[in-house]
Amino acid sequence: MIDLYTWGTPNGRKVSIMLEECGLKYRVHSIDIGKGEQFTPEFVAINPNSKIPAIVDSDGPDGKPMSLFESGAILVYLAGKTGKFLPRSVRDKYEALQWLMFQMGGVGPMFGQAHHFMRAKKDEIPYGSERYGKEARRLYEVMDRQLAGRPYLAAGEYTIADIATYPWVARHEWHRVDLASFANVKRWFDTISRRPAVARGMAVPYLN
Repeated sequence: MIDLYTWGTPNGRKVSIMLEECGLKYRVHSIDIGKGEQFTPEFVAINPNSKIPAIVDSDGPDGKPMSLFESGAILVYLAGKTGKFLPRSVRDKYEALQWLMFQMGGVGPMFGQAHHFMRAKKDEIPYGSERYGKEARRLYEVMDRQLAGRPYLAAGEYTIADIATYPWVARHEWHRVDLASFANVKRWFDTISRRPAVARGMAVPYLN
């Protein structure tokens, strides 16, 4: 059994989608980041960085419980545990990991800043909206070029790179992007949206 500590954010939903896709049994523990529950001593003992998501796997690699934080690391761990969604070919594996890092270092931070300046702030700061909105669109352009003639971001197959990126693209309206402007991204997004495990994972721990 895996205990998932999460909230309804793109980073949290990466892991719930992966757990659903892998068919792993898990329990959900809602960590309401709006109420500061990520700073409780109980949660800090699991993730010293006080961020969701985090997991505790009762059946770790050595048969002992293992806790893990950072969504990208969790995806790699679950892929290794199940042998799913990370190619076995060395070349293809690193291609997938490359695009996972693209999400972790680019899409997540930049889209997150776009969310903050365009949506979360009561009084919009034009400089922030322009700066991060422009970068968000640039990243969509990168993805759109990559997806030209490809069904998925890497290795010709659905991988943890797609699982990591999808929940961020699902909030495209938050950073004022019309997916119709990026035809390849829209096709990719619509394809992944039809996966039942993705729909289930996106509903954890609540719908918004």
